[in-house]
Amino acid sequence: QRLYECAMCGRSFLRNAYLLTHQRSHRPKEVHTCVQCGKSFHHDSVLAEHQAMHRKRHVFECEHCGDRFTRSSSLVIHCRTHQGEKPFVCVQCSQHFSRASDLLSH
Repeated sequence: QRLYECAMCGRSFLRNAYLLTHQRSHRPKEVHTCVQCGKSFHHDSVLAEHQAMHRKRHVFECEHCGDRFTRSSSLVIHCRTHQGEKPFVCVQCSQHFSRASDLLSH
C-alpha cells in the first residue's frame, strides 16, 4: 500500500487527496477583509456571503447586539447565544449545544 508523505512535516497519508488537504495547513492563513465594515474572514467564499448581506435590502438584525444576517434561520440560530438555548444534546455525554454543527464536531 502506497503512502503519500508531506515534505514539510513527514506525516503520511493513504490518499493523495488527504495529503493535499493537509498541505494547506502549512500555508500562511490568508485574510479577506470586507471593505464596507472591516470584518475579516479566512475564506473568500465566507467574505462573499458576508458582502451579500451589505447588498440586500431585507436584512435580519439581532435586537440584542445588532448583528445582521441574510437569512432568518441564521438569525434564529444566532439568537440562541443570547437566550442560552441549547436544544442539541450529545447522547453519549449529555452535553448541550446551541447549534447542530457544534454537536456534530463534538
